Amino acid sequence: MQAFLYVIARTVQLLLGFLELAMFLRAILSWFITDDENRLMLFLYAVTEPIILPIRALCSKIKALDESPLDVPFFITMLLLTLLNGLLPTLRI
Repeated sequence: MQAFLYVIARTVQLLLGFLELAMFLRAILSWFITDDENRLMLFLYAVTEPIILPIRALCSKIKALDESPLDVPFFITMLLLTLLNGLLPTLRI
């Protein structure tokens, strides 16, 4: 049972790491790639936007965040993923 929980925790940690990398690439490449039909950007949006969407819905209710020039929901989601990925190894499994 211990090995099974370790495998699950490690799989979740790898998935979170992949999502963090995808979000980082999305942020960096958005500065350089302006083509809306770029396959890499379409893939990154398809992978990351479902993760960001719930935070975006919550932030849209706060007018100050909605009017910000920064993509605040993106940064909040990135922070949450990083915290979750950092906390996962500290769990006693």
